[in-house]
Amino acid sequence: MFAVIKTGGKQYKVAANDLVRVEKLAGEAGDAITFENVLMVGAGADVTLGAPLVDGALVAGEVVEQFRDKKVIVFKKKRRQGYRRKNGHRQELTLVRITEILTGGAKPSGKKAAAPKKAAKTEAAKTEDKPAKAEAKPAKAEAAPAADFKDDVKLIGGVGPALEKKLAAAGITSLTQIAKWTKADVAKFDEELDFKGRIERDEWVDQAKELIAGKPPRAKADQ
Repeated sequence: MFAVIKTGGKQYKVAANDLVRVEKLAGEAGDAITFENVLMVGAGADVTLGAPLVDGALVAGEVVEQFRDKKVIVFKKKRRQGYRRKNGHRQELTLVRITEILTGGAKPSGKKAAAPKKAAKTEAAKTEDKPAKAEAKPAKAEAAPAADFKDDVKLIGGVGPALEKKLAAAGITSLTQIAKWTKADVAKFDEELDFKGRIERDEWVDQAKELIAGKPPRAKADQ
């Protein structure tokens, strides 16, 4: 059996156990979710079309993951006016596994989607299959800051007094903090402070690491 659902302004043809990427939906991994906008339901040659929706039809699913799509670059230019703007956008998406396609007003059973056929090996099995490894090498110690290192966030290209105040309000007052940011931290502060992709676009984390290592600030033309 298959169904055609509508979500996020788009239509998707789905069947049980399908993985579908849709516009972001509320929920965490493992949460049950339902799609009530069912436009078509079919099983073989038997197809029911909605007008616009199929009465009593419902598609149930399970949230697998919340993630962001690949970056899309938007570049705008106006001739002879010196106007250039470059922005990046990463759409937030939800990966959903379809569990059931219901008709006739039936309610979701709440069952989980079928697990992938390839089951992961247990830790014991992995240990038996793999030869003993040599002792793990100690993790590399973080590089010590240069002797003349000046810990000032305004050394990052494009960060002025206004952005410095925004960062300080969020508890970020040093290059050392920015250098330790993960991708999750970058996404979090970019959204909280409404930087519109500036952190990743201008490579703040890399700039902070370079400054800590003693390299001179990047030229303005490079930003």
